Amino acid sequence: MPNPLAIWKSLSRAMQVYLVVGVSVYLLEVAVIIVAQAFGAGSVLAVGLAFWIGLLVSFVLQKFVTFGDKRTHHRVVLAQFLAVTLLVLFNFGFTLLVTKLLTSLIPAFICRALALGTTTIWNFFLYKTRIFKASEQSLGRDVA
Repeated sequence: MPNPLAIWKSLSRAMQVYLVVGVSVYLLEVAVIIVAQAFGAGSVLAVGLAFWIGLLVSFVLQKFVTFGDKRTHHRVVLAQFLAVTLLVLFNFGFTLLVTKLLTSLIPAFICRALALGTTTIWNFFLYKTRIFKASEQSLGRDVA
């Protein structure tokens, strides 16, 4: 059986921070759901609120903390937020497709775990190499 600590240590620092941020945002979303429902919100409203709060917090933390992208020009941030939002929507479709294709073979929670693992890996790659990567020409400036 693999040693989880050894696996953790083998990950790059950026991947470790990426995963910590992801888990932290998930816990924030759970807290938002609990608080929203305590104030009388229904399940759909509570989850919807948690989703958008989580997306915003995740975007800010991944951009500035995980990937160190300090560009704050509104055009850069807006383009990045749009790219992240489109990626989230694509991931949602991918997750539904995996579930549709595999639920006759494996339980739904395993389908979700497989889709989550896959999207986590490609999100990290896309964030690092495309979405939060400053071009060589924009390094040291605040616009892309």
